[in-house]
Amino acid sequence: MAKRPKQKKDLSPRIVNRRARHDYHVVESLEVGIQLTGSEVKSIRNGQVSLAEGFARVDPNRMELFLLGVNIAHYTHAGPKTGHEPTRPRKLLAHKRQIASLLGQTANKGTTLVPLTMYFVRGKVKVELGVVRGKQSHDKRQDIKKRDADRDIRRAMTKKVI
Repeated sequence: MAKRPKQKKDLSPRIVNRRARHDYHVVESLEVGIQLTGSEVKSIRNGQVSLAEGFARVDPNRMELFLLGVNIAHYTHAGPKTGHEPTRPRKLLAHKRQIASLLGQTANKGTTLVPLTMYFVRGKVKVELGVVRGKQSHDKRQDIKKRDADRDIRRAMTKKVI
């Protein structure tokens, strides 16, 4: 039996919005495409993206989804005419029924759409969008306590027993 050729590892970055998981409870997540220019894609491949201030909105009139507040830095090797505006609104690509579902979920008070991660799938940039609810400060403290306890347990498990 012939051996299968080794798969190439995707070396493109996975940009994670760590602040979103700290500040919000993720109710649901959805993978959507994003409409970008060439210099934006190259900048994302270099990992020069900040998702921390980003959020998404549904335009109910046109039933379109837009990503706002995400900063994609200028690509240094792009010419002056081929550059892009770092924080421009970007259109997200999803099915109409998914957009309608997101519109219904975000109609509730305290619920919003936040980008959780940005990554490449077969050369295309994808955004994992989360329907989130805000955490209160006591929820954040509980998460920190749980993370510390898990770290202590892992540390204790790795110690050698003589």
